[in-house]
Amino acid sequence: MTASILRSALRRSGSSATASSYFASRGFASAPSHERKVAVLGAAGGIGQPLSLLMKLNPLVSRLALYDIAGTPGVAADVSHINTRSEVKGYAGDDQLGEALEGSDVVIIPAGVPRKPGMTRDDLFKINAGIVKSLCEAIAKYCPNALVNMISNPVNSTVPIAAEVFKSHGVYDPRRLFGVTTLDVVRAKTFYAGKAKVNVADVNVPVIGGHAGITILPLFSQATPKANLSDEEILALTKRTQDGGTEVVEAKAGKGSATLSMAYAGAIFADACLKGLNGVPDVVECTFVQSTVTELPFFASKVRLGKNGVEEVLGLGPLTHFEKQGLEALKPELKSSIEKGIAFVHGN
Repeated sequence: MTASILRSALRRSGSSATASSYFASRGFASAPSHERKVAVLGAAGGIGQPLSLLMKLNPLVSRLALYDIAGTPGVAADVSHINTRSEVKGYAGDDQLGEALEGSDVVIIPAGVPRKPGMTRDDLFKINAGIVKSLCEAIAKYCPNALVNMISNPVNSTVPIAAEVFKSHGVYDPRRLFGVTTLDVVRAKTFYAGKAKVNVADVNVPVIGGHAGITILPLFSQATPKANLSDEEILALTKRTQDGGTEVVEAKAGKGSATLSMAYAGAIFADACLKGLNGVPDVVECTFVQSTVTELPFFASKVRLGKNGVEEVLGLGPLTHFEKQGLEALKPELKSSIEKGIAFVHGN
């Protein structure tokens, strides 16, 4: 893919991170003065490889550490040939995890197994919870001040797992732990733009709640630009956003899950975190964080990012009757997922 094609694709996405943030003269943005290290844990996987590529293209990254249990030296060698600013190093195995993490400003965790046809997010939890727990123990030891971007599913449980691990090591800072729900926003923008027949680059749709099934609640009443959609169309858009992951799993017919779109969404959110760290004002993204906007301890909503991570958790804004119903419906399931993550740490 040429720089011009990727630039065009990024522009069409409608994300707050535009193509210009990745590319400038000769296809690449000029290097800023900040030195930022990003570590990708699970870099040899289906999400990790394209995510590593996208982070290599980001001019805000000066050092890129790619870690996995195996295969990472090859991924790192491949990515390192790209003529952008960051220095790339690959790490493999438990004995190299500490070196990969040391000095990291942002740690992105796509590690774990993907969802397969017929696999529930509960099945996924049993496999991925242990992986996340061990990685977070290493983060607590080697880079406790890093911003942690949790991609590993089920996010509704893995974020509470990370929080409990960090608490047990005395390093928990709720401002620095994020569940990456950006893919729900990306999907909502894309689906809304298609139905409303508007330019996707101009679209914004907040998505609140969690990151699984009915816990995903897009607020199409707050979407911009405004479109006169029927209740039936809003219902269909909501359902499609909630089932976006299943749509991809079924389309891939047993050969994978949402890896490319998730890598793109992960790169967008990491870019927002880096901008916040660098002092860029008014960086706002939806993300799953410790929150008081509802009675639940963790919740996804708009968050203003800054030099300390979360600067402000923003309110939900006005909700329609349909959205209020969706909010109440998602709470029991989200509460159960959060409690499952907490219980896992204390029971293992």
